[in-house]
Amino acid sequence: MTQQFATTQPEKLLYTAKVHTTGGREGASHSSDGYLDVKLSTPGTAHPGTNPEQLFAAGWSACFEGALGLAAHKRAISLPASLAIDAEVDLLLRDSGYSLRARLNVSLPGIDPDIAGSLVNEAHQNCPYSKATRGNIEVAINLV
Repeated sequence: MTQQFATTQPEKLLYTAKVHTTGGREGASHSSDGYLDVKLSTPGTAHPGTNPEQLFAAGWSACFEGALGLAAHKRAISLPASLAIDAEVDLLLRDSGYSLRARLNVSLPGIDPDIAGSLVNEAHQNCPYSKATRGNIEVAINLV
């Protein structure tokens, strides 16, 4: 099945990630450029490897930090070197089936809490992962 994307806005393609996965949650994923080569495992099992929820948490938190950097740059604010984001992604089983829930716990030490909150809000509006999850899963963004 080929997916066609309908867009009403002009766009410029910046990057396409290409990953080949076999074996599902007990398999492996490999990127076309060779930089990603991971074994996968189901959460809570003793099998070696990461799981899709960990990969999602890593990707979203890294992207969110980039969005924070852009928000800070626009305001000429230097972010602390100790900036950190702890991402938590829950895999849930509900009556309707499996779903996700996520939290980003953002630490911006040394930044005034009101300014930090404003930066976090702007980052959440602009981060592509935040946009993808908005309205689709439960999300909490916490300034810690």
